[in-house]
Amino acid sequence: MRFAAIADVHGNHLALEAVLADIRAQGIDEIVNLGDCLSGPLEAGRTADLLIGLNALTVRGNHDRYLTDSPADAMPSWEEHAYSQLSAHHLAWLRSLPFSAVYRDAVYLCHATPGHDETYWLEKVSPAGHVYLKPLEEIEALAAGIDQPLILCGHSHIPRVVRLGDGRMIVNPGSVGCPAYGDDMPYDHKVETGHPLASYCIIATTASGWLPQFRSVAYDHMAMSRLAAQNGRSDWSVALATGWAG
Repeated sequence: MRFAAIADVHGNHLALEAVLADIRAQGIDEIVNLGDCLSGPLEAGRTADLLIGLNALTVRGNHDRYLTDSPADAMPSWEEHAYSQLSAHHLAWLRSLPFSAVYRDAVYLCHATPGHDETYWLEKVSPAGHVYLKPLEEIEALAAGIDQPLILCGHSHIPRVVRLGDGRMIVNPGSVGCPAYGDDMPYDHKVETGHPLASYCIIATTASGWLPQFRSVAYDHMAMSRLAAQNGRSDWSVALATGWAG
């Protein structure tokens, strides 16, 4: 088995196009998508058309949920611009996405954790705002009851792999379209990759077990940075230009 995992595209159609081209160049035609597809001040409609056309197994992220469950006149700040670009067809696709899924009987997919779409699985945030690797026992507790040997999650935008004590593996492929951001849950903090490249992961079965290959792809990130600035989001503009939260 060999396939690609993408996550957290966040309406960045140029990053997605570059990643899809790189996936094709690797000879891969199967993709899974871990959600948070469209929200942000970029190109939600164009991104939705690309993702719907892929027909990839996709799970719903928390920002996908906000787009479909929030009243149109009370849309959260990350969703306002995206919502204005989405058609009824796009919204129907988002509503159809499952919370979690299983790919080829071997891979469990969710956006954040099996119980909640807003909780980091592999990271923890200190009251002082430091983001660090969560203790293994806490990671394993969230994996209780999952039988699949490979588990995929997104949400934190940080490419990471953790092997559990029983041999199962959890992989976060990183973010295709948003390399840095600030958040206030559970405490004020910043997540930063330190680069503006698009991130995804190729995963294959080998004689030694699952082998994740994290890939970084260059694209015209400054075009997206300028678009974010034009749409009034200087924080996004800085993040897209640099990989650091503004």
